Amino acid sequence: MKTYTLETYKNLMKDVSLLTDCDLKQAEKEEITNLTYDSNEVTPGTLFICKGVTFKEEYLKAALSKGAVCYISAVKYDVDAPFILVSDIRKAMPYLAEMYFNAPADKLKLTGITGTKGKSTTAYYIKAIIDDYLKDIEKPESAIISSIDVYDGKTLKESHITTPETVELMRHFQNAIDSGIEYLEMEVSSQALKYDRVNQVQFDVGIFMNISEDHISAIEHPTFEDYFESKLRIFAQTDNAIINMDSDHYDRILHASKAAKRVITFGTKPEADVYGSHIRKVGNEIRFRVHTDKFDQDFALTMPGLFNVENALAAVACAYVYDIPVCYIESGLRRARSKGRMECYMSKDNRMIAVVDYAHNKLSFEKLFGSTREEYPDYDIVSIFGCPGKKAQLRRQHLGTIAGMYADKVYLVAEDPGEEPYIDISKDIAQYVEAQNCPYEMIEDRGTAIEKAILSAENKTVFLITGKGEETRQKYGREYLDYPSDVELTLRALQIYDQIHTS
Repeated sequence: MKTYTLETYKNLMKDVSLLTDCDLKQAEKEEITNLTYDSNEVTPGTLFICKGVTFKEEYLKAALSKGAVCYISAVKYDVDAPFILVSDIRKAMPYLAEMYFNAPADKLKLTGITGTKGKSTTAYYIKAIIDDYLKDIEKPESAIISSIDVYDGKTLKESHITTPETVELMRHFQNAIDSGIEYLEMEVSSQALKYDRVNQVQFDVGIFMNISEDHISAIEHPTFEDYFESKLRIFAQTDNAIINMDSDHYDRILHASKAAKRVITFGTKPEADVYGSHIRKVGNEIRFRVHTDKFDQDFALTMPGLFNVENALAAVACAYVYDIPVCYIESGLRRARSKGRMECYMSKDNRMIAVVDYAHNKLSFEKLFGSTREEYPDYDIVSIFGCPGKKAQLRRQHLGTIAGMYADKVYLVAEDPGEEPYIDISKDIAQYVEAQNCPYEMIEDRGTAIEKAILSAENKTVFLITGKGEETRQKYGREYLDYPSDVELTLRALQIYDQIHTS
């Protein structure tokens, strides 16, 4: 990989009008061989980035002691070292990372997906379609960066953030290129768009799924308008915009999408460019028909949830833009899975059905509960969920209200409480459940709650276990602690149920 001198980075900051001061102390010709903001990752030749409201001077001193040749920051520190000062470190980071990694985004076919609901499922639908196509032409599978996991050809790991910071993002891009990968699908969060993490990234395809109130809090988006406006920023860096005609605020989304070079619509309205119709459940499959100017074809999903047709139509529209043959769209959708999304497990007597899903906001809850009531009309519904600490405060009202409306009982459990006491979060949600005259229990441990719910159910019941999916950690304080996934806990509880009822 080509490297650049410290002076080149200084000149870059000057060229993009971010440079405010610098003193390179005769280090101008030093080759920069590492770029990071984590003092634990510093090696000799590092350009060290000072960022974040919690940044401390001791981190910089640690970086310098390990061989960092210069620091770049919006603040000057009392250390004797070369420095580059900029007016906005977040705006500087994409330019720095793009130069360090030699503009890797330009060498990939990038699909970015934003919206309130369906980002990860759509990403995995697209990946399944593209991977079937790539396998047939003997090329490596596509890369993915999602809220579930990351695969870039070199790394496969569980995610803890939807869209990584720019330096990590560009590193994933470069890893994909080094691995011979051509396509990459990624979720693009409102936070990533608002705080410039995906600046200097041009998407071949940018998908806007839908919009609803979410992530409204003092530390995320102060208002819905701020949240919505952040999401709409994706179109300014998109070649082919794909937008959902069935979304709320469609007219505004359509207007904003004109910033892209081309706009493709999808949805269940006949005027959509990718028009879905004849949606029905046949056995364990969800079938639907798609009409475009290129094909008129029936497709099937084996992943449950009628609402997933919306995600599938977005994936079909993406394949349409990439000119992927219909046979791969059909095979990809049929086999597509998204870990932790609509994973369905049953007791041996079929009386207990457990659905594990990441649903965690108003729109996803509305879709999940509505679809469950439609698909399982003669089953009770029991909801098991929580909300994260100090984030998305409106979720507590929305999720409590929706669960209370649909469920026969609600269990409120820990869901990454972080630095806020679990009991305070649960009491906040409980008032909205109670307002719907729905009984509830507060049980912090998810495993205990899942087991009690399944073993105490008297009627045929669907258990909607939401929020964590296949994640294997819980955030308490500022740490992520190892914890069994909801899938593991659910299978364990169903096994106990089966032993009791088949003995």
